Amino acid sequence: MSAHGDPIPMISRKGKPLSGTAEVPGDKSISHRSLILGALSVGETKVTGLLEGQDVLDTAAAMRAFGAEVTRHGPGAWSVHGVGVGGFGEPADVIDYGNSGTGVRLVMGAMATTPIAATFTGDASLRSRPMGRITEPLALFGAEAHGRAGGRLPLVLKGARSPGPVRYTLPVASAQVKSAVLLAGLNAPGETVVVEPEATRDHTERMLRGFGAELSVEESAEGRIITLTGQPELRPQTIAVPRDPSSAAFPVCAGLLAEGSDVLIPGIGLNPTRAGLYTTLREMGADLAFENEREEGGEPVADLRARFSPAMRGIEVPPERAASMIDEYPVLSVVAAFAEGKTVMRGVKELRVKESDRIDAMAVGLRAAGVEVEEGEDWWIVHGRGMGGVTGGVTVQSRLDHRIAMAFMVMGLATEKPMRLDDGGPIATSFPIFEPLMAGLGADIAREAEPADA
Repeated sequence: MSAHGDPIPMISRKGKPLSGTAEVPGDKSISHRSLILGALSVGETKVTGLLEGQDVLDTAAAMRAFGAEVTRHGPGAWSVHGVGVGGFGEPADVIDYGNSGTGVRLVMGAMATTPIAATFTGDASLRSRPMGRITEPLALFGAEAHGRAGGRLPLVLKGARSPGPVRYTLPVASAQVKSAVLLAGLNAPGETVVVEPEATRDHTERMLRGFGAELSVEESAEGRIITLTGQPELRPQTIAVPRDPSSAAFPVCAGLLAEGSDVLIPGIGLNPTRAGLYTTLREMGADLAFENEREEGGEPVADLRARFSPAMRGIEVPPERAASMIDEYPVLSVVAAFAEGKTVMRGVKELRVKESDRIDAMAVGLRAAGVEVEEGEDWWIVHGRGMGGVTGGVTVQSRLDHRIAMAFMVMGLATEKPMRLDDGGPIATSFPIFEPLMAGLGADIAREAEPADA
């Protein structure tokens, strides 16, 4: 079953070259944060370019449940009338976060220092994911979590009645944990400090400053030390959401793999904490250009041009780059399958606890398609077979994971035989226009009426 309905079997085939312009949706990370910080502000925040995937729509519904007025005015155009820091009201019903680990963890942080209770649940994938990494630091503020074994959803979170500031060193490189602690710190008096040994995406820090919070970042021997002064009055903002680099990864990689392709993907956010995939692809020899580089809304942006790259080679991806491309490893592993030589990916244990165990999901599918894969707890190696060397011709499982689903659909555009997918339904959680966008480029990706055996 997909997250929100019956399974949607899909198939992708090698076909004509891809060409044209791919207008990918708004950045999911920034979309979530725009709604949450808008709800914690006093006044009206206006957002354009908001990603309208199910994950973000679930955050909009959650903000309404906590008392904010959230309105859609047209495609990507939304407004949020906030209730202020500490102003969340107690939801009347369970908050169902579907497939969104980012959304549920950020919102837990945002409510953890307000004296209310909320119950969170989600689909089968989200209910299997660990929440202890969030609830443990939130407990330092005085919040109480009561969930299933291992801290899993469904879970009741009781916000702290008298929160105090916290100093917390991240045990894992996780922007979700960092952001949850900072959002909790908004309603705690004094200074909340997060020590980040390894840098992760910094949208929360940038946006908190933009909304008027007092926040500083210092580089030290310990890593990045982020200090937030609590109990500010956040000012509403007008936000233009840049296009999502994680979503752009799929048409970019399709353009590199489909013979004769030339694809333009405009307006992609290239925040250094998010752009590791594109650095890696260029190191592999991809014909990938950054055009019209500029800054929009405080974020670096460029148009990406991806052309068919038949001579890519495997590399060792630096482990310290993992945090800047953690969501892109599934599709990178597909590119690696068509490169010459082996691609080594280390420091990626976070992939084991995403919407699925992404290392295992990709390894199983790649092996079935004829690609040799080695794996360990926090590393994996894909032995590339070169362009034209991957057979395909198998049905793979998405495991309720949107990025696994899209990665294998991209793969089928270059395999000798079609690739089939048991369920493409989860794609809608982050990239609802994936199918028409890829079709507009000429990709042969389609839904099948019934699951088919290869």
